[in-house]
Amino acid sequence: MSKSADQIDRAILRALQHDASLSQRELADQVGLSQNACWRRLKALNESGLLKGSTARLDRKQLGLDLVVFVLLRTRHHSAEWLQKFRRHVLTIPEVVDFHRIGGDYDYQLKVVTEDMASYDKVYQRLISGVELDSVTSYFAMEAIAEGRPLPL
Repeated sequence: MSKSADQIDRAILRALQHDASLSQRELADQVGLSQNACWRRLKALNESGLLKGSTARLDRKQLGLDLVVFVLLRTRHHSAEWLQKFRRHVLTIPEVVDFHRIGGDYDYQLKVVTEDMASYDKVYQRLISGVELDSVTSYFAMEAIAEGRPLPL
């Protein structure tokens, strides 16, 4: 964590990771600050880039998004041009919720969230149609034990 973030900043960030819908008064009470001091801290955390807005966590199962697939990709292409094209292509697929370049036997890992196997097959067809890939390996999650956990502060 940034050296400029003190224990109060960390307490604010922990509280917001748990519940970003807290009012400023509730947040200030939780971290032991006045409302004005808390507001100044929040403003500074936003300006520093440590706090990047707030989002709502949705219940994917209630939305009918029952299938989670971890996709491992291998490629023979490593040029800057190919990488740029590949990144642009993957980012057009909304079902890809996480996208990482990784080390090891594979080059990239995607987390795909979709309704069912037929929907995943459409994502897969779209994925392989955009760029040349050496191999695509899919692992299907059977149970989500922990998802979207807070960062350890």
